[in-house]
Amino acid sequence: METIIQGKAYVLGKNIDTDQIIPAEHLVYSLSDPDEVVLYGKYALSGVPPAQGGLPEGNIPFINGDEVHSAFTIIIAGPNFGCGSSREHAPFALKIAGVKAIIAESYARIFYRNCVDGGFAVPYESAEHLNQVINTGDELRIDVAANTIENLSSNVTYKLNPLGSVFNIIEAGGIFAYARQENLMAQS
Repeated sequence: METIIQGKAYVLGKNIDTDQIIPAEHLVYSLSDPDEVVLYGKYALSGVPPAQGGLPEGNIPFINGDEVHSAFTIIIAGPNFGCGSSREHAPFALKIAGVKAIIAESYARIFYRNCVDGGFAVPYESAEHLNQVINTGDELRIDVAANTIENLSSNVTYKLNPLGSVFNIIEAGGIFAYARQENLMAQS
């Protein structure tokens, strides 16, 4: 796993649910067919309505046109990110779109576990309201070892809550890879 994650921010509001992250009508694509897997990235965050203040100022799209990868690799969100249904497709869709890290004030428990268990993205928490001080398009640099995020656009650094024991799972690539690495399950 990268210990430095750098990329552009995509800023969201509070209570972004799994239907907004990947709408139910896009759950029909195969998770094993490479031609269909990319469609999870194409439709990631396509359900975030501007009326709820979920989209960034100016209603900047997460995915441009027919692209399948986003220019934004770090999501900054308010509290309760990933609430709603327990679909593991949500963090998977974000990974396919190119998201490497999510920083939210808090997460829905099942989304957080799905994110960690699948090794899909680094789910940091912040005690600060970063979605109010970071703008979509800002260039960010996360130092995983120091648990900090630096906004390179404004030259301000913020402290993140430590990842704790989940770091090893994410670094291994998910819960099953971690279990195999630590000889916690039979090798296949």
